[in-house]
Amino acid sequence: MDDKRHVKVSKFLSLVLRHQPSAAGVTLDAGGWVAVDDLLAGCAAAGRPCGRAELERVVADSDKQRFALSPDGLRIRASQGHSVPVDLGLADSEPPPVLYHGTATRTLPLVLREGLRPMGRQDVHLSADAATATRVGARHGRPVVLEIDAAALAAAGHRFRVSANGVWLTDAVPASHLRVPPTG
Repeated sequence: MDDKRHVKVSKFLSLVLRHQPSAAGVTLDAGGWVAVDDLLAGCAAAGRPCGRAELERVVADSDKQRFALSPDGLRIRASQGHSVPVDLGLADSEPPPVLYHGTATRTLPLVLREGLRPMGRQDVHLSADAATATRVGARHGRPVVLEIDAAALAAAGHRFRVSANGVWLTDAVPASHLRVPPTG
């Protein structure tokens, strides 16, 4: 599969499995899962045909491991990033002392004033390392990486969960727990 096709398939799967299952005529269960066969049939009916091998390649090759197949390979879901209500069944986890969030420099004043909110998603997404946060922030413009005082947030009662692909999730991060590290 060429890179352009790979990206198109991945983006359509993200749309269906995170935001708009109706785009492929499927319904996600409470945990965000859908039968692979139903998804493939729905993709074809939506004019976006995708074979089983192609789907498995997109899942395996995703740099961020956006999708997960069930152990038996019969179901698929997005690992996180949903705007539709799902319960990923993730247990609360003790975060590392510091987590990171990448954003674009143009949004920095608002974020420093209001903190991080999930916006259209269910959770705020945080990274365990600054390099990943930089890549995430670069998708939206010139990136800036924020340090999150996760230890203090956890001590204050904020819940943290970590998705199968290592993305840390929490409900919000108040501005008081953000820091822009010095550059240079």
